[in-house]
Amino acid sequence: MTNDNTNNTYIVTAALPYANGYIHVGHLAGSLLPADIYSRYLRLKRKDIVFISGSDEHGVPIVIAAQKNNITPQQIVDEYHYSNKKSLEELGISCDIFSRTTQEEHKKLSQEFFTILLNNGKLIEKETEQYYDSVVDKFLADRYIRGTCPKCGYDDAYGDQCEKCGITLSPEELISPHSYLSGSKPVLKKTKHWYLPLKDYEGWLREWILEGHKEWKINVYGQCKSWLEQGLQDRPITRDLEWGVKVPLQEAQDKVLYVWFDAPIGYISFSKELLGEKYKDYWCNKDSKLVHFIGKDNIVFHSIIFPVMLKAHGNYILPDVVCGNEFMNLDGGKISKSRDHAIYLKDYLTQYPNKQDVLRYILCANMPETKDSDFTWDDFKRRNNTELVDTLGNYINRVLAMYIRYFKGHIRHIDLSEQKDINVISHADTLINNTDDNLSHFRFKDALNCVLEIARVGNKYITEESPWSDSVTVERREVILYTAVEIIAKMSIVCEPFMPFAAKKIQDILHLDDITWSKCLHDNLVNDITVDSVELLFEKIK
Repeated sequence: MTNDNTNNTYIVTAALPYANGYIHVGHLAGSLLPADIYSRYLRLKRKDIVFISGSDEHGVPIVIAAQKNNITPQQIVDEYHYSNKKSLEELGISCDIFSRTTQEEHKKLSQEFFTILLNNGKLIEKETEQYYDSVVDKFLADRYIRGTCPKCGYDDAYGDQCEKCGITLSPEELISPHSYLSGSKPVLKKTKHWYLPLKDYEGWLREWILEGHKEWKINVYGQCKSWLEQGLQDRPITRDLEWGVKVPLQEAQDKVLYVWFDAPIGYISFSKELLGEKYKDYWCNKDSKLVHFIGKDNIVFHSIIFPVMLKAHGNYILPDVVCGNEFMNLDGGKISKSRDHAIYLKDYLTQYPNKQDVLRYILCANMPETKDSDFTWDDFKRRNNTELVDTLGNYINRVLAMYIRYFKGHIRHIDLSEQKDINVISHADTLINNTDDNLSHFRFKDALNCVLEIARVGNKYITEESPWSDSVTVERREVILYTAVEIIAKMSIVCEPFMPFAAKKIQDILHLDDITWSKCLHDNLVNDITVDSVELLFEKIK
């Protein structure tokens, strides 16, 4: 957490990974990595920021997974939460808190949120007919109902979706539906639930989003526009289930809050867990900026449903930015935990030790910002070997190695007077400003390209000036190398949001401290130090 009361405060959130599996590259590229890059950037700008994420631990898939393994839902979420939290920390995802929706603080705040909406007349109560399993005496959530898909004929489609053809369904559409719990044919039975009347907020949403947030990314804005044009429907916020946050009403002891309702409240409850009552300085402060990072499957929840919840509640700020990415695929196919078609973070960290920045770099360079992207191992190897090793790492290595060779590693301050030296520094500063602009507008791929371009500029300068040449005087050689090392120092600051481990190594070598973004536009960052050895930042993957 960084504090500077002269600036806006920021709440940065990354979509809560669902705790029924391990985090994979799709989760990282979709929300967690861009949220971390942006948070690190804001900290370098000395903004007052909290970065919030955690595990989404309720819902039917977790109950089903627990039943399959003959363990409790709590045991399922414990396993995945702690493993994912450890993996994210190892990757350098710098959350101020990575909590979980099974925490008592979260349950309490979610129930309080529901009660405020209910007491203020913001919810409506409906009695509807839903499928019921008479054998086990339970109402059936959509995932507990199986049957034949009416579109493709797949005979084990869920009540909410066919995993074979991908169509969204309702249980009533299934052919020959049966209960997953007992295998019996379900019957329709009346049940009472509470609904969020989204249609009451259509006019406000049209003005707030379509008129007030035209700067949102086109994929986010377009999806919101499509939903609003189709017309919004009342949405149930309670369901008949045992696993979840209990509905705080005596008449609803067998019901829980729908997972889509309690999960985003986690951003608030986790903030309160971290900050105590100071969480209101962020969530109840009109000068705060709330920035969500999500995948495209969460766009509607964060740009329409959660804002309606916040608006209905009345005490919390609304999102300033909803930054939604598309999907990252794997070798041309959709990443799927159920089919085990994924690259899991915990496995990568084991198989590629000390290569956290390589994964961060490749995922950012290939980030699905406006359209789906594809992760391949060939691209992983190519980018590592040509961009990280040959361009970035080689530039840093050759400059420091020449300092050791020609000046016993001693780097001293030199006033740059020749125009070509000043010009190359100015070129680097222009790229730094471009990086700044791209980061502030959530163009992370473009920002990363600017960082790599700084290394290319430095490499070109060194090659053209050839400080190793016998025709270059000692004085001129030192000027060339000092110019080059100043570019390295600047680059170590702007690359920190993307590759924090490499940035830290460079800054330690050059004895840079009290790092801020503004410093990367200063000259004379490196003064009177001695470099004893050169450590390769990146290595070839063969």
